[in-house]
Amino acid sequence: MRYLTDRKRAEGKGAAHSGTDHHWYMQVSAVGLALIVPILIYIIGNAMGGTHEEVVATFARPVPAILTGLALVVGMQHFRKGAQMMIEDYWRKSTKKVLIMAVIVLSYGITATGLFALVKIAL
Repeated sequence: MRYLTDRKRAEGKGAAHSGTDHHWYMQVSAVGLALIVPILIYIIGNAMGGTHEEVVATFARPVPAILTGLALVVGMQHFRKGAQMMIEDYWRKSTKKVLIMAVIVLSYGITATGLFALVKIAL
C-alpha cells in the first residue's frame, strides 16, 4: 500500500495532469512567434504588390522560405495547444473530445497545406 499525501499525489500536476509542460511550451512558442512574426510581416510586405515571378523569387530564397515554414509550424502548434486548453476549460464529455479532435485535425491540415504550398513555391 502506498502512503502518499494528497499534496504528494498532486505535486507537479495541473488540471490536465501534465504539470507545467503545457504552460512552458506556450510561453516559449509565444516568445518565438514574437520574434519571427515581425520579420515575416516585413518579408511578406516586400513581396506584396510584386509580380508572380518576384513573389516566387522571394520565397525561393532559403531565409524567407525557412522563416515562413517555421512561423507556420510553430504558429499552428501554438494555436492547437491554446485552443485545446480553452476547449478543456469550457466543454465537457464527448463534445470536448470531438472539439479537441477537430482542432488537432484543423491545425495539422493547415500546417500540411501551408508547407505544401511553400515547397511548391520554393522549388
